[in-house]
Amino acid sequence: MKKIVVIGGGASGMMASVFASYQNQVILIEKNEKLGKKVYITGKGRCNLSNYSSVQDFIQNVVHNSKFALTSLYNFSPEDTYKFFEENNLKLKVERGNRVFPLSDKASDVTKTLEKILIKNNVNIMLNSTCEDVLVENGVVKGVLVNGETIFCDSVILCTGGISYKATGCTGDGYKFAKKFGHTVTNLLPSLVGLELKGDDFKCLQGLSLKNVEISCFLNEKELVREFGEMLFTHFGISGPIVLTASATLNKYFSEKIDIIIDLKPALTNETLDKRLIRDFSENSVKNVYTVMRGLVPSTLIDLILKRANIKKDEKCCNITVEKRKKLGFILKNLTFELKRLRPIDEAIITSGGIKVKDVNPKTLE
Repeated sequence: MKKIVVIGGGASGMMASVFASYQNQVILIEKNEKLGKKVYITGKGRCNLSNYSSVQDFIQNVVHNSKFALTSLYNFSPEDTYKFFEENNLKLKVERGNRVFPLSDKASDVTKTLEKILIKNNVNIMLNSTCEDVLVENGVVKGVLVNGETIFCDSVILCTGGISYKATGCTGDGYKFAKKFGHTVTNLLPSLVGLELKGDDFKCLQGLSLKNVEISCFLNEKELVREFGEMLFTHFGISGPIVLTASATLNKYFSEKIDIIIDLKPALTNETLDKRLIRDFSENSVKNVYTVMRGLVPSTLIDLILKRANIKKDEKCCNITVEKRKKLGFILKNLTFELKRLRPIDEAIITSGGIKVKDVNPKTLE
């Protein structure tokens, strides 16, 4: 029986410890006072622990190095993930977009389930313990230095995470160890993070949540990414599911001018929307345009949209020219902002970049 040390007691560290413990003696080292500290805050405290889709569908949504992840996904598929937790008495549910959550809606139940397995499999869990060094002789791992003491072992599994959400213990220790072994560490960038916008006219929209909208991001006239779903305006710009997803693509464009276009009516073509405006203005000819716009978009948005269309809010619908109506329709389909920058990496859900995958065997992750 081999002795294995797992450094990091987050999601990957707990799972690695579980599977290693079936045939080995395992020591799990975690610097925090509890396991899975980051798990507790994922999915707004609900823990979106997988996506119930085929490997092929899953892999299409892996933004970088998807080919590298194929072996791992086939060895332990999204379906296997689902079965693993259900077989260990954690009831799950599948929500819109095939997102998998615990039936209880409690992220803590995911961690508790893994902890029970670890204890059952006699994993030695060392909390409040910092791994200061990994000891190597002649290219072979001999042990780790933890809290000033040496723990001898046959192998080490690095599960230290990136550098996002430092409050959860992600301080980049793994990169330091990896460099010691000769690994190349690429640029570390924020991913799944909010986007700051230039200007200040969006600030009146703070707190506004939008559903069933589409955002597209352009560098000059080249479309970089397009996403449909929910988003949120904040004090710094925009956030929410589709914005976070888009950030995974945008984080490699540092100084270029990126336009972010929000389609408030993606279900309608330009022609269909124009017909809708003609009908609404005709049926409400003596009403002001602000009142009629309430039937099209949230009230918070109306002032900004009318200002960009150069229409006064008290203008009567019967006085709106064809040119202004066309411009109004265009803005409803193309509400445009300019990207200032991504929010800091400490606010990012994940770190983009890290150990160069060419340095790692995709079949064994050694």
